[in-house]
Amino acid sequence: MKTFGAWAAALAILSAGSAASSVRSVKRSITSVTVKGNAFFAGTTRFYVRGIDYQPGGSSNVVDPIADLKTCTRDIAEFKKLAINTVRVYTVDNTLNHDSCMSALAEAGIYLVLDVNTPKYSINRADPAASYNDVYLQSVFATIDAFAKYDNTLAFFSGNEVINDVGSTKAAPYVKAVTRDIRQYIGSRGYRKIPVGYSAADVAENRFSMAQYMNCGTDDERSDFFAFNDYSWCDPSSFQTSGWDTKTALFGNYSIPLFLSEYGCNKDNRKRTFEEVASLYSTDMSAVFSGGLVYEYSEEGNRYGLVTIDPASGAVREGDDFRALQAAYAAQKDPAGDAGYKSSGAASACPAPSDNWAVANDTLPAIPGPAQHFMKEGAGPGPGLAGAGSQNAGTASSATAAPGSGTPAVAASPSPSPSPKKSAATSARPGSSSAPGAAVAVAVAALVVLLSAGVGVAGRG
Repeated sequence: MKTFGAWAAALAILSAGSAASSVRSVKRSITSVTVKGNAFFAGTTRFYVRGIDYQPGGSSNVVDPIADLKTCTRDIAEFKKLAINTVRVYTVDNTLNHDSCMSALAEAGIYLVLDVNTPKYSINRADPAASYNDVYLQSVFATIDAFAKYDNTLAFFSGNEVINDVGSTKAAPYVKAVTRDIRQYIGSRGYRKIPVGYSAADVAENRFSMAQYMNCGTDDERSDFFAFNDYSWCDPSSFQTSGWDTKTALFGNYSIPLFLSEYGCNKDNRKRTFEEVASLYSTDMSAVFSGGLVYEYSEEGNRYGLVTIDPASGAVREGDDFRALQAAYAAQKDPAGDAGYKSSGAASACPAPSDNWAVANDTLPAIPGPAQHFMKEGAGPGPGLAGAGSQNAGTASSATAAPGSGTPAVAASPSPSPSPKKSAATSARPGSSSAPGAAVAVAVAALVVLLSAGVGVAGRG
């Protein structure tokens, strides 16, 4: 009966592997978002960013909110009440595991827009050339490695408000170079094409110039989308009074997706009723904009919080803003059909130098020499939030990039990180014997051996 036992064991392994594969496909129940023309799509359905900015603890207590299942489970319950589909996280720790929280978000139908920088690993607007170095890019690419595998990773921000006045526009070429490098890294490592773009500050003098700049030049240099923070609609207001009608007209011919990375004015302690939601998700703006993110989930001493989190117990208390946003979202559905999006469009013309724009042309720095090998070899483990920092630590760029140099290299094989097509909850490292595919392979091999020995269904003594 040993042969029968071996047969049964092989069948059990095969069955278990198939069941695990089945669970994996069921878990992967969220459709990845792609770019088509000037809009986002989930499959064939137009996708609008309908979400909030999410960083409990704020900048004064930087923690990774999607590495702790207890925290994210607590907050996902609130996200469901708002019926949102997206959260933006400003800082994560690229040494931690995010499978559980990303899976829980996916099961709730929620996507992630992620900033790849951290306080210690970012472009310094005061000295951008020195801070654009290989140590910095290694951290950025390690973050890409950590999140490229999740189907509900919607997009990456290469930077946030780096240009915040006229003087800091000198940092724009470095922001654009980072965007180029991330897109090249994603392609070279064989990942799903996850959109990469920039989140601009609410600076009227150069916001449109920055948008043009991020969408001009060769295809390898251009962003996949553009976003900006906007606090000009202060309730009570209107589409015209707020100036949103002017912005919509200004960006009318913009050829890549556009959304608000922060919005929700609270000027002069005004009560926020989120009247702007009715315009943002209507045909007033849908041909140009793809939604936005309300600032912000938790109260961090700035009166923008939708909820208050008790620091001792972790209990969440919903505020008036939470209920107002909940009502505003419920009252305004997304426009029907494709809502007038543009399926194609040309690159923008690069902005000319002016009193508000100190960038002479579209010349970009080449990727720093020591960072080039990441494209083929991968970034390796990231430094996390406890790393020493990068702004003066690495080798800076020493050359000007040739047009087209950011085109992805052909990777011999995908990154050693889990496949981007696998579920966050069930991904296994290639070569791991615990992977469902490995179990199936072992079972098949066992069956072949047994059949070769002449073993029947009932077995032979």
